[in-house]
Amino acid sequence: MNVNLIGKHEKDPRACRDAVALPLKEMMAEDKSIVYVDCDLMGCINTKQLVAAYPDRALQAGIAEGNAAGVCAGLAAAGKKPFLHTFGTFASRRIYDQIYMSAAYADLTVHVLGSDAGVSAAFNGGTHMPLEDAAMYLSIPESTVFDPCDYDQLEGIVRQLPGITKGVTFTRFVRKDVIQVYGEGTDFQIGKGIVLHESENDAATIITSGIMVDEALKAYEALKEEGITVRVIDMFTWKPLDEELVVKAAKETGAIVTAENHNVTCGLGSVVANCLAKNRPTVQEFVGVQDEFGEVGPQSYLMDRFGLRAANIVEAVKKAIARK
Repeated sequence: MNVNLIGKHEKDPRACRDAVALPLKEMMAEDKSIVYVDCDLMGCINTKQLVAAYPDRALQAGIAEGNAAGVCAGLAAAGKKPFLHTFGTFASRRIYDQIYMSAAYADLTVHVLGSDAGVSAAFNGGTHMPLEDAAMYLSIPESTVFDPCDYDQLEGIVRQLPGITKGVTFTRFVRKDVIQVYGEGTDFQIGKGIVLHESENDAATIITSGIMVDEALKAYEALKEEGITVRVIDMFTWKPLDEELVVKAAKETGAIVTAENHNVTCGLGSVVANCLAKNRPTVQEFVGVQDEFGEVGPQSYLMDRFGLRAANIVEAVKKAIARK
């Protein structure tokens, strides 16, 4: 796997939403079976250009998310490859039954895109803050769940989605400002974690994804300054989980810390814990939202408020090491 790690903790000048809109525009030109359905948020996601280019395949469902899910299931039944976008909270809680019954249970593939993942919902507040969105899709049989960290990773996932023809997919992502983690040329293989740092003497492993990847890299640097080396894994695919990599890390480092922009009771930490319980019981600490509702505020405040910072990861790593 080719990995081009930037790791400078700098914002990407590109709007992350374009990692959805631009590849979709190209893919729709090449594959006329791809259809895009939106729920009155084309301006937010910059997909109005799809309507201009493909007015018969870029559809506006309005603020009727459940209906949009049903439409996508119907399109899938007709042999199309539907992509559905709305805010993450609506892409999960509001349409869950329709996606479960009309698409997943009916063995139809719909690619759901949920924007404003976790605390990136910011000023839209607790009502619009999806801290359990991935959990709902993790519970659907044969689903695939992604939590990309930056523009290049999101684009890499979007380009591979039409190749998934079994089960529904859910991709949670940040629309706007993101830290650039990867450079061009990085391979993103669905279902495979990416090892960003490792050594023979790692005292613990940080398994993370999404906006927490940059925080994990900062934690790695802070710990290294104290003489503590840790492994860092970007687990951008939550399901199917790269269990082989998780077990390997557990065997070699003896302590796991998961860090996620999600409720810790039902997200990345949970799927990792389930893997470890079955294969290699290991000390684990959980960094993320600690079973709370979201609230209103800038993302920077919310990351402090819910303990989604490098300092929180450093503390969790030290606690995990002490428990070994």
